[in-house]
Amino acid sequence: MSAVFVEPHTPENLPARRLLDQDWRRLLNYGVLLALVLVFVALTNMPVKLDRRMLIEPIFSMGYLSVFWLPAVFGLLVCREPVLAGMPSYAKGRREVLAGAMVGLIGGAGLSVLTVLLDNFDLRDPLVNWSPQLLDLLSFGRGSTFGFAIWLPIGLALGTLGGLTHVLSTTARRVLGWAFVTVVAFAVFETVIIDLSEGFASLGAERVVDEIYFIRGGLTMHGAAILAVCGGLFAAFGRDQAQRAKAQFQALEGTSRTRANAMGLLACGVALVVLPLFLGGITNELLANVGLFVLLALGLNIVVGLAGILDLGYVAFFAIGGYTAGILTTTNRGESWPDWMPDFYWGTALIFVVILAALAGLFIGAPVIRMRGDYLAIVTLGFGEIIRLLFLSDWLGGYTGAAQGVTNIPGVQVFGLATVKGTDPRAVFYLVLFFCAIAIYVSWRLERSRLGRAWMAIREDESVAEAMGINTVNAKLMAFVVGAVLASFSGAILAAKVGSVFPNSFIILVSIVILVVVIVGGMGNIVGVIVGSVVLIGILGGPRQPGLLQEFSEYKLLIYGVLLVWMMLKRPEGLVPNVRRTRELHQEEYLQDAWLRGEIDTDADSHADGGTDAEPGVLPT
Repeated sequence: MSAVFVEPHTPENLPARRLLDQDWRRLLNYGVLLALVLVFVALTNMPVKLDRRMLIEPIFSMGYLSVFWLPAVFGLLVCREPVLAGMPSYAKGRREVLAGAMVGLIGGAGLSVLTVLLDNFDLRDPLVNWSPQLLDLLSFGRGSTFGFAIWLPIGLALGTLGGLTHVLSTTARRVLGWAFVTVVAFAVFETVIIDLSEGFASLGAERVVDEIYFIRGGLTMHGAAILAVCGGLFAAFGRDQAQRAKAQFQALEGTSRTRANAMGLLACGVALVVLPLFLGGITNELLANVGLFVLLALGLNIVVGLAGILDLGYVAFFAIGGYTAGILTTTNRGESWPDWMPDFYWGTALIFVVILAALAGLFIGAPVIRMRGDYLAIVTLGFGEIIRLLFLSDWLGGYTGAAQGVTNIPGVQVFGLATVKGTDPRAVFYLVLFFCAIAIYVSWRLERSRLGRAWMAIREDESVAEAMGINTVNAKLMAFVVGAVLASFSGAILAAKVGSVFPNSFIILVSIVILVVVIVGGMGNIVGVIVGSVVLIGILGGPRQPGLLQEFSEYKLLIYGVLLVWMMLKRPEGLVPNVRRTRELHQEEYLQDAWLRGEIDTDADSHADGGTDAEPGVLPT
């Protein structure tokens, strides 16, 4: 077998392609797809609903941002070409700028046509979400003719901007990206920042906030300019130092790494304990909701992330914890409740919550333990719905209150000194934080235990794990039990926080949202699960819980679906991936790149022919 040496190209000597050397079919496909996406977003009435939230007063709202960012992103993506090891690469130049401009122009033409259609046809009958205000927004209040004409140059300009990002230097792209992200982040987190500034009013934080934010919401123009400059300066001078510090931390080993981890954990713990003291009720309520979903996601992470069991009925354990704590502590007993049964304190009821949740985990896990794949998901989905219907039925109505639920649930008595209830969000957050700390410690210890290694072996290949002597039945049952107990904690806290539980609080959508949190954050990684909960629940909100962006309440499920599809296609390992899980998902890519670099045998038959392994830098022909 002959071989050729491949001369590596440096950025200085990369060949460039001609301006019109385009993949025109690719450009047309991307442009038409962009036009369809823009029309879809517009007809969902998202720009109109989000137009109430100003980002930069008075020139730019979140409604316009929901449309403007798409041409720029498509202009960026159309020029991206994967370059594998050993494959030729080309310099970026005017060709990429033209490609982005063409895609943006086609996408803008879609909105131009939509503007004319909105002016001449009534779309309210087939499209119930459509609002007549959409025409005013797309035409900037100047009529359909102006709207038809203006979206062509807007799309062209935004698409060109996306293509230009390939031509700019790495430093310039970084500066512009960080400037944009800083402005949007401060506009989105306005509620938290203002709330935090009130806690640090003695340090002059309120004066800084008054300078940045407009009185009725949104950034001032000079405030946005200041933030953009700060973000750019950080990207130019501070980001490299941050990356260097991160690399130094990752290079630590042994005792030094353990000490650094302990210091980081201690710093996070102190911040979580101290910061709520300076936050108001709205932000503490938001943190408490995020904590409840962190607790749920940590339990599901053991079932799905470690053991690889796709449980779509996980909400059943959440419901069991809430109803058990509510029934045992409520002062409004049902007709079937025995008179001799005493009123339990929340801490005492928690013992029964754990026992019943563990039994429920065994009861649900035992029949489905030998199922795999889609069958397992469908059966667990059915069990989750069965539990909800049982709480809703008249058969258990004397205990559960049926459709009326369980009400008059008292708060949590803390050593008889204080009562934690929903009217004090800060106290609820501290209670949730305590149980989250327990759940994190338990998850961390189990992941590194013999049982945790058995779960990961089952996740990778159950047949091989069973052949290696692992008792897969017991291991999977233990995953169900541990996940059920952690979920029951969250249900018990919810009952004390809200003061009541109802069947519609435990719909199957809760299981789907928790699963999305685990997948987006990073399956099998505790930090990833926490990050996923903060990003999704904190910003968008849960099924019934508001997030920072309350304007997205009608579209959160749409965003969940789009985000989940994107994560599965582009980053299946999650935002904060587990190293072992990443290697499982990308093993074929690693092997392919290694083969192209000549780091592994090029052909199994070469040994039989008397050949030798390829040298590094040598490719087979």
